[in-house]
Amino acid sequence: MFGKILIANRGEIACRVIRTARALGVKTVAVYSDADAKAMHVAMADEAVRLGPAPVADSYLRGDQIIEAALKTGAQGIHPGYGFLSENPDFVEAVEKAGLTFIGPSATSIRAMGLKDAAKALMEKANVPVVPGYHGADQSPDFLAQQAAEIGYPVLIKAVAGGGGKGMRRVDDAAHFAEALASAQAEARTAFGNADVLIEKYILSPRHIEVQVFGDGTSAVHLFERDCSLQRRHQKVIEEAPAPGMTPDLRDRMGAAAVKAAEAINYSGAGTVEFIVDGTTMDFWFMEMNTRLQVEHPVTEAITGVDLVEWQLRVASGEPLPMSQSDLTITGHAFEARLYAEDVPAGFLPATGRIAHLQFADDVRADSGVRAGDTITPWYDPMIAKLIVHGPDRDTALRQLARACAETEVAGTVTNLGFLGALARHDGFAAGKVDTGLIERDLDALTNCAAPAAETIALSALIAMGLDGNPAPQTGFTLWAPVPQTITLSVEGDEVAVKVTAFSGDRFDVAVGDITVAVRRSSGGLRLNDQAAPNYIKHGDRITIFADPVLEVTIPDPLDRGSAEATSDAILSPMPGLLRAMEVTAGQMVKAGDRLAVLEAMKMEHILRAPRDGVIATVGATAGSQVEAGALLIALEEEVA
Repeated sequence: MFGKILIANRGEIACRVIRTARALGVKTVAVYSDADAKAMHVAMADEAVRLGPAPVADSYLRGDQIIEAALKTGAQGIHPGYGFLSENPDFVEAVEKAGLTFIGPSATSIRAMGLKDAAKALMEKANVPVVPGYHGADQSPDFLAQQAAEIGYPVLIKAVAGGGGKGMRRVDDAAHFAEALASAQAEARTAFGNADVLIEKYILSPRHIEVQVFGDGTSAVHLFERDCSLQRRHQKVIEEAPAPGMTPDLRDRMGAAAVKAAEAINYSGAGTVEFIVDGTTMDFWFMEMNTRLQVEHPVTEAITGVDLVEWQLRVASGEPLPMSQSDLTITGHAFEARLYAEDVPAGFLPATGRIAHLQFADDVRADSGVRAGDTITPWYDPMIAKLIVHGPDRDTALRQLARACAETEVAGTVTNLGFLGALARHDGFAAGKVDTGLIERDLDALTNCAAPAAETIALSALIAMGLDGNPAPQTGFTLWAPVPQTITLSVEGDEVAVKVTAFSGDRFDVAVGDITVAVRRSSGGLRLNDQAAPNYIKHGDRITIFADPVLEVTIPDPLDRGSAEATSDAILSPMPGLLRAMEVTAGQMVKAGDRLAVLEAMKMEHILRAPRDGVIATVGATAGSQVEAGALLIALEEEVA
């Protein structure tokens, strides 16, 4: 076993690896960028080495500096986590050339599966079924359009070097193919340095089922399957194991195919073979193999009782596979939900901000790389945590997931927590009717948050006025009738006037519009209309109340009225990022829906479109510039009445 390893990653996966290494008595070395100098993984590790500035190209992708850090600190192996250099064969070779152990597969195995087109050809030779499509070298737009027509719409454009939904576009008809191709290639070029794509038939009722494999370089075992069908923008949201509706025969056939794929490339370490499954016929086809540990590996750990990171360390240090196929069994059911800092109503836009408060539900495994006080920056993936639950059966585990979402508290940045809770309560999902189109079909219902209740607004008014704490003995003592006080709050962007009448330090009537809320204090705390008040936190001029839905309130500064809100004439940057392209000029006529600019932020490409027909009045930024959230990018001429 290693005495010390370096973890060439950050965030929750770095923390995850450190926990297992510590349990095995293995010392750890963290690496960090300037943006992560005070990050959780840095604090947890035994040692930490600075790599460079915040951009990944200057820090977490600097393989030479990572290897130098490992040698300098006496680490014997490098664990890559996922993302960054985890599937870079050149890095693997450099690690081994330096006399270190790469805790993962060989460079040869990574190369065999690294390009989706070559991997599919290899799988065809190994008699593993693959999705019909074009995986060739000719990348001319006209030829690819012709191939798409021959395959038959809808089709899926996928970056050959891709992952995480980047460089991937669904196209339903020929009219939209050229634009989708250009967008996918641009995103792929930025993310992977390779703009090549393949074209596949899009399965209309697809399920995304993947099989966890583990090899020792000669033989392999599978640790059963995970269903990852709940996706948005081709990125996974909730994963579960085992897959609902899986029959023993299908599990055996998919597991055998996955093992065949791993053994065909002499795979060593943890890997995942991904299949697309027709939700109607349950036919399956090979999609790709991820030659690394997956984000969703904890659900496999939950149902098998296996620590996959421990297996990685043991096998990489020369030990045999810890278990044979016959030793592996499934116990119960598990779910994982990915908690992100993102604005769901705004189209799942990544968000930033300082986390003022973070608390997870009891009895829930929460894999996180951030703490209260940490900042979600625009430089990296905005994941806050993974919530993992395990129960004796699917129904129980799903109820546990709903509870985990309801009892998790985050303040300081917008999150997708309410959206995750809505998914956990979705009737179709509960019935096991899962496919990759579920979220898109029911998006309005899943993102339609209920209006804030009068009770929670009333509570926020008391908090804003400082009346929520235990009163001093003289509080509320008067010789005259109670006098109402009015406070104006910004409730999710709308100004709301709330009238508070104090009868004592323990009794208030709070009028929110036409509704009066009776607020009373008892030994158990505040009660709103005889119901226990939810938890809350005040941070700066903001109040977060952890009700359903979570309520965000700002206490306006009466001396700062701000500037007028942006209208449909202004196109503002929705987040900090790099303006990858500006596609219009002043004086140009545009139609509603036309592409205006492309913003790259948090590893994703975001297309900004015209909100209405009009003429471009001004262009406020140039391609290649870094812009802040709210920056004016484009202004349209005013409409003439």
